[in-house]
Order: sequence, then structure tokens, then C-alpha cells
Amino acid sequence: QLQASGGGLVQAGGSLRLSCAASGRTFSSYAVAWFRQAPGKEREFVATISWSGGSTYYADSVKGRFTISRDNAKNTVDLQMNGLKPEDTAVYYCAATQLYGATTTRLYDYWGQGTQVTVSS
Repeated sequence: QLQASGGGLVQAGGSLRLSCAASGRTFSSYAVAWFRQAPGKEREFVATISWSGGSTYYADSVKGRFTISRDNAKNTVDLQMNGLKPEDTAVYYCAATQLYGATTTRLYDYWGQGTQVTVSS
């Protein structure tokens, strides 16, 4: 029901835009977040946006570099990633919850399949 796309290989300092598309149901009443998981590490919170798009919250590690946005008419949530660093390399997942502000994976009801982001130094 959630499909993440837009990942790829980019050099340090570059940009990528990830997109999360919902199908089968509307997610306009859900908060949506991006998480990421690097090899050998736990899945970690990256950013979240409220159902209306009026509120956003970011992990300290990406604040000022990443921007989350949504278009409820298109049922999509994007993550614009600028100033990418090698430590941003991970599989990125989008997820939906009715609890805006949640930063732990267990509070999310729906998950996309993930898209790989690789940042070379």
C-alpha cells in the first residue's frame, strides 16, 4: 500500500528526492514518516509530517539538509535530501501512522518496501 522510490547512487554533497506513493487507500488522515536502515544497524527515524502537512519533525542528523513534504491530492510524501553524506547511506522506508510525532517503528501501521540510497565519498 506504500511504495517508496527515488533512491540511487550519488556523490557526497549531492541531492536525491525520494517519493512515497500510497495506493489502495487514502493516507490523507495519517502522519507519514521516513526511516532508514544501514547495514548492521537498527532502523532509525529520519523525518515525519502530519496529516495536513502543517507540522514536520526531523532527526538531528538530517535537520537543515532534508525536507519532507506531502501532496494529499496525489497521495504522495516526498523527502528532498540535500548535502548528502556517506553516513546517509541506507535503505530508506516510508511508513504511516495515526500518531504524529512518533519516532519508533512499532508505532507505525503501514510500511513501504524500501529504496536504497548510496552516497559515495
